[in-house]
Amino acid sequence: MLKDFIPAPDVQEFVQLYRIVHLKFEQGQPVPFKAYPPRPEQCLAFYPYDTETVEYKNTGKQVKNLPVVLYGQFSEVTHRMIGNNFLVFQIIFNPGALHRLTSIPSAEITNQYLDAETFFSAEIRTINEQLHYAANYKAMIDIADIFVRSLIKKQQKPRLLIDDACILLLKADKKFTLQQIAREACLSPKQLERKFKERTGVNPKLYERIIRFDKAFRLKNSNPKMDWLSIALECNYHDYQHLIKNYKDLTGLSPAAFHEMENNAPERKFGLSEGYYS
Repeated sequence: MLKDFIPAPDVQEFVQLYRIVHLKFEQGQPVPFKAYPPRPEQCLAFYPYDTETVEYKNTGKQVKNLPVVLYGQFSEVTHRMIGNNFLVFQIIFNPGALHRLTSIPSAEITNQYLDAETFFSAEIRTINEQLHYAANYKAMIDIADIFVRSLIKKQQKPRLLIDDACILLLKADKKFTLQQIAREACLSPKQLERKFKERTGVNPKLYERIIRFDKAFRLKNSNPKMDWLSIALECNYHDYQHLIKNYKDLTGLSPAAFHEMENNAPERKFGLSEGYYS
């Protein structure tokens, strides 16, 4: 199972989607690592069964044995090693929503894989236990909806035009200039930079690059026979060389080399891939 689910209508202002990944390997069966690339998301991840070990590719730093994780916007690759009975339930927030719900300055959690209990108290452990004993995936989604509603009731920050501008950038099928985004948010470019980083953890230019990379990554996974030039143009790159540079900047590898690694990801053992799925 590797699937995205739409949250209940009353939480969609804050939650972009729920993602469930459930992979069960035979005992003793070797499990490959997952090269987890940057993607435009801030996420609360629950591990009701086996947890995962995360290794930062650039430094070798490892984080392990966390049952619930909060992670901010990543701009680097991490290697993720999972157990034989692996299920992760991810609450993927809309841009700016995590800051509005918690007042956490997003720049403080950029490229961080953190113990969620530090931010949400021991209540988060109870939610993870409920997910462990849930009868099915639908019941898990209901649990998540209830939890998010409890966060909304304690909402810390109001919705501003900058939040709408962040979402516009995420969902747009064309490139926006910094000046255009600033106009949408009714801010000067300098104010935009500061407010945008407060909400997403990175500046608008890097965020836009991560969005385009993610689109190219998923498009290639969904259409493995599609040539790289077509993917580059479809994802609003000037040319193939521009796409190569973005891949190398964000993963350290060429597109072909990174996808060769991606083809050995754990989900591939089950005929699954991180494409456009729903």
